[in-house]
Amino acid sequence: MLAQVLAIIIFLAMFLLIILEIWERQWITLACGLLTLLLVFGLGMHSMGAIMRTLNLQSFFTTGFWYAAGESSEASSGINWQTIIFIAGMMIMVEGMAKVGFFRWLCMEIAKMVKYQVIPIFMTFMLLSFVLAMFIDSITVILFLAAVTIELSQLLEFDPVPMILSEIFCANLGGSATMCGDPPNIIIGTSLGYSFTDFITNTGLMAVVSLVFVVIYFYFAFRKELKKSGANKKDHASYPDPKEAITDKRGFIASCIIFLCAVVLLVSHAQTGLTVSTIGVAIALITLIVAGKDAVELLKKVDYKTLLFFVGLFVVVSGLEETGVLKILAGFIGSVSGGNIAVMIAIIIIVSAVASAFIDNIPFAATMIPVITDLASDVAGVNLTVLAWALAIGTDIGGSATPIGASANVVGIATAAREGHIIKWGKYCKYMAPATIIVVAISLAMIYVRYL
Repeated sequence: MLAQVLAIIIFLAMFLLIILEIWERQWITLACGLLTLLLVFGLGMHSMGAIMRTLNLQSFFTTGFWYAAGESSEASSGINWQTIIFIAGMMIMVEGMAKVGFFRWLCMEIAKMVKYQVIPIFMTFMLLSFVLAMFIDSITVILFLAAVTIELSQLLEFDPVPMILSEIFCANLGGSATMCGDPPNIIIGTSLGYSFTDFITNTGLMAVVSLVFVVIYFYFAFRKELKKSGANKKDHASYPDPKEAITDKRGFIASCIIFLCAVVLLVSHAQTGLTVSTIGVAIALITLIVAGKDAVELLKKVDYKTLLFFVGLFVVVSGLEETGVLKILAGFIGSVSGGNIAVMIAIIIIVSAVASAFIDNIPFAATMIPVITDLASDVAGVNLTVLAWALAIGTDIGGSATPIGASANVVGIATAAREGHIIKWGKYCKYMAPATIIVVAISLAMIYVRYL
């Protein structure tokens, strides 16, 4: 009982401190993780076994951690090292691509292809944001896409805010489509043994169908503002050549090849047996070798704060899991739903979406994985896979509804603000909340039609 109370107090304190942003979030989760090890497992449980299971260091020495994807169950308990290693590897690859100008070149090339017409740029950049976020962290996608959007807005004399808002939403939507597109999906996939193909054929289908409605929605929401531009007043020959964005031609070609290799490895990892941790390490090593003398600079740019955030987070969540708190929560959801799978799915997707609109969706997803696992094992007729897709789409999309719901939102708003384009809560929610409701409704309907 004492261990359960301590685990709940530490978990709630962690969430509150993350929301208040008094300290950087990695220090919050690491401190709470240390308290979990000392107070929950040490004082409350007197269990060295719980500490060892939570640290999960033994997973590095198992075959399933590096080979035969989906066969290892170690990652479902304690620190999910597969998630951390994979994200680190992708960070290094993305930094290598950014250094040679890949993202700016791609954006400028697309703008040139549509002859610098604002509405076509608006539509194609939404699609570009969606596709890139399927394979690259949405924060990186928005960081570069928003910057180029503002640059184009100055050339073509249009308000960049509508375009940035639509790009943010499509990045979050694209991230929901694949296993590697959004951190909650990586956690769900590695914890429950799902492959890239599993995600693309389930949440991916929901995301693509939703994208059609989202593009239409944003077009009608913003078409009047975007038509007020000075694009036709300028000589298109005076616009910058996309090739000028490339800072290193050799590195650019190498980065494109590495990125394509990463996509192929991710798509085929269920067939090859390579786990995401192996893919992450391989991609990182190749990028660093190609970078040569710039390898140290790429390593310095890795977002270690995020990786440390994950480590502390997994420890705190393990405190809830080891003490049985999450099993109690699963039982509560099961009793509220009356064992009805349709009601259970609605609860998970709606609660996930609402919660993720106001709190970080990463800790929420990590917390809910043991909950849906217990639901599937305790309630007859409940399919864990269906609950997993409901959790994934809810956490991925719910964060789009408010300015603080996802990291990509914060980055996009901050990028716009630096150039004098302030996006307030009212304007943000006015356009993004309805889009979020549209996607949640479509996803819920598709889950009911396809799986029930």
